[in-house]
Amino acid sequence: MVVAIDGPAGSGKSTIAKRAAEALGFHYLDTGAMYRAIAVQARAQGVALDNAAALRAIAETDPIEFGYTDGDVLPSRVFIAGTEVTDAIRTPEIDVAVSPVSALREVREALVAQQRMLAEGAADEGIGYVVEGRDIGTVVFPDAAVKVFLTASAEERARRRAAQNLERGLEVDYEATLADIVRRDEYDSQRELSPLRPADDALIVDSTIMTIEYVTNLIVEQVEQVRSA
Repeated sequence: MVVAIDGPAGSGKSTIAKRAAEALGFHYLDTGAMYRAIAVQARAQGVALDNAAALRAIAETDPIEFGYTDGDVLPSRVFIAGTEVTDAIRTPEIDVAVSPVSALREVREALVAQQRMLAEGAADEGIGYVVEGRDIGTVVFPDAAVKVFLTASAEERARRRAAQNLERGLEVDYEATLADIVRRDEYDSQRELSPLRPADDALIVDSTIMTIEYVTNLIVEQVEQVRSA
């Protein structure tokens, strides 16, 4: 079974997806981390973010891997071409760089193929997957058993992102963070390829005033309903 969780930047997708995966005993796949890893590699190699051919070459030849602690369903480390980028993918610079990288058809095709292979391999072993991103329920796994579109107000998402950066010891500028959230919303929703939008059959959850526990329970309930149908 695949649980698809989509939503805009800062909506809490990663946190909720991780909590749901733990509650359900499913594996967790952060597709955004894969696109961020490509952006990190591009910057390290001096590749322009609009160089589709070079970025596709990275996506096809530099394998992205996740490191797990034994017995844990959540990956704790991210690697590309054998180099750890766990912290590098979460910097403000990559927050800006990831949108143009993820908008390229060449990159998306390469990574979507990888994402489907990961989930299919898990399914063959009888393992469920919670997958989060921006087009999981519409493009990557349109037949997912459960689809959720998670959102919140831009102001609340900026507050959450600023708090995350503060926890990481990064410099925090709320107004700049809010401006970046608004910019990414516009960019992601208006891009030609796989624009950000809820699937027609997705459960839309506005988490602005909801707790993490409440949203997680909503998703677990959706899965249980499908299982008992």
